[in-house]
Amino acid sequence: MHATNDLDTWVFDNRFTRELVADPILNNNRRQVHGAMYSRVTPTPVSAPTLVAWSRELAADLGLNEDTVRSQHFADVFGGNALVDGMDPHAMCYGGHQFGNWAGQLGDGRAINLGEVRTADHGPLMLQLKGAGPTPYSRSADGLAVLRSSLREFICSEAMHHLGVPTTRALSLVLTGDNVLRDMFYDGHPAYEPGAIVCRVAPSFLRLGNFEIFTARRDTDALKQLADFTLRHHFADLGEPSKDAYIQFFNQVCERTADMIIDWQRVGFVHGVMNTDNLSVLGLTIDYGPYGWLEDYDNAWTPNTTYAHGRRYCFANQPKIGQWNLIQFANALYPLIEDATPLQEALAAYAERFDARWHAMMARKLGLSKLNGTDDADFCAALFTLLEAHETDMTLFFRALSDFEPPAEPLEYRHLETLLQPALYGSEPPGPHYRKLAGDWFTAYAHRVANDPMTPAQRRQLMQSTNPLYVFRNYLAQLCIDKVMEGDYSRLETQLEVLRRPYDVQPGREEFAQKRPDWAKNRAGCSMLSCSS
Repeated sequence: MHATNDLDTWVFDNRFTRELVADPILNNNRRQVHGAMYSRVTPTPVSAPTLVAWSRELAADLGLNEDTVRSQHFADVFGGNALVDGMDPHAMCYGGHQFGNWAGQLGDGRAINLGEVRTADHGPLMLQLKGAGPTPYSRSADGLAVLRSSLREFICSEAMHHLGVPTTRALSLVLTGDNVLRDMFYDGHPAYEPGAIVCRVAPSFLRLGNFEIFTARRDTDALKQLADFTLRHHFADLGEPSKDAYIQFFNQVCERTADMIIDWQRVGFVHGVMNTDNLSVLGLTIDYGPYGWLEDYDNAWTPNTTYAHGRRYCFANQPKIGQWNLIQFANALYPLIEDATPLQEALAAYAERFDARWHAMMARKLGLSKLNGTDDADFCAALFTLLEAHETDMTLFFRALSDFEPPAEPLEYRHLETLLQPALYGSEPPGPHYRKLAGDWFTAYAHRVANDPMTPAQRRQLMQSTNPLYVFRNYLAQLCIDKVMEGDYSRLETQLEVLRRPYDVQPGREEFAQKRPDWAKNRAGCSMLSCSS
């Protein structure tokens, strides 16, 4: 699409608000909203909206050039102080299961959808401000967001896109000029922090919880209206709404969810808050709160201090939590289908698809043509035992593995030291137990590599296009936050540039591809995070 120099040339196609039922109450007061899919509400004006960062790729998709993005008019619109003609701001009504328990009505408590803008190549895209003030769904909260969480969401959305992980996108990060009171770790020590707003972009922000709320309230008419709307506009290939189309819709959501979580596991991403209201029906990663990447490989790790003791949303649990959430979605769609069998079959197919795709993904990570059979299950289990036997950086280990060349002589640990050392944490050298595990596993790996039909060059290319070199580690996020708090945006700009090419070696940017430094292991914001934002 040819770039324009004026936001006012945008054309909006607000299907969600045009076709679905609106909350008849226009007052922006916290309340239970019944029989409606959304409430109309406008962003809260801020003191001094200032653009901090933006995605040039997404801006181009939206037909915007740099002059437009850097204008004060842009900052005003995406800081909540102005609307473009055709926008129809609203907040969605939805419910959800949070940490395994039904939480009732939740909704867009601090997200305001501005409207769906038409694009030449990507269809209508919904623009959404996160942190733009209260809505009827804010409960006791203020609807605002702070810089630290907003910066993390902005960069991670774009980082995931460049990693090839299905995700919502982020167009801009705007400082509001206002301070927001937050108790970062819910420990009774609140403090004022700079406020900020992210503009998120996606074909739709519909979640599993949008459907759950109507089933929980026994409002089948509203459930059908929403399901029919979703089929017509986001799953049109399934045909006209019908019982069979609803079943196929559920199947596709299961498939997309499995594929998304496979990509999370591939790059070592941990979502941290896999509630049903944080799972997209389009299979997009949504709501970047207390997320993180595995640094030292630990299957039980979660970045979420709010629920750290339960480990419900730890790295290892993400596949089965995805299925658990889909079970709740099946329950939500059941009134439209009234037959449990096809839903149960789809849930079983989710597990089968995940297992098959996980093995295919692991084969790519290891540079092998395929993995199958009991021997390969034991081979992978031995690898994960090795990674946990001595603190090992997941990203750096798999990246280094592409440089492994089996020695001509019998393999010994000394052949592995140069390869492994950059990925190992701690000042003490690995002990005899680790050395034996490493020797045994790499001997088995060398045998598989030698008997695989791929050439060494093919194997290396496959591995380096599967295993990223650069991921948005929490300590790197904190360094960006610290600099922006000082008024220096240069590190943020460099970090965003690095993450645009996460699989390519970028000379001079080695600091962005290093394991977590010791000072960051237990620092707030670098190891664990809360839902406070």
